[in-house]
Amino acid sequence: MKIASDALKFILEVSKSTAPREFAGMLEATDDVITDVVIVPGTESSEENAVMQLFMLPNIHTVGTVHSHPTKDTTPSTDDLELFDRKGQYHIIAGAPYDFSSWRCYNSKGETVRLEVIDYEFKEEKEKW
Repeated sequence: MKIASDALKFILEVSKSTAPREFAGMLEATDDVITDVVIVPGTESSEENAVMQLFMLPNIHTVGTVHSHPTKDTTPSTDDLELFDRKGQYHIIAGAPYDFSSWRCYNSKGETVRLEVIDYEFKEEKEKW
């Protein structure tokens, strides 16, 4: 799996702009590239955590989760690991200072996974009428 550099930039910017409150979302992929972040309606955020109302998630296929930690520590918490186990295979945690070296990706067991950051050319979707 890879991640589009634009998707990673979005994650880091949103994480930085919401700090010290946590940011959370779901990850969508096109083929083997994470391309989008879905903000789940009703998500509640605080300095301790972000709680997604997963029953509000649109009927879409997601490959994992993303959230921020207001500190430099990107280690998954016990709550994070419970979510990882239920929602997909790729889980990104962004930590302060929210730059290209302050994020990590984990699998559903909480083990570090390497995601290659690539330039990805987004294709325009044709309108469906």
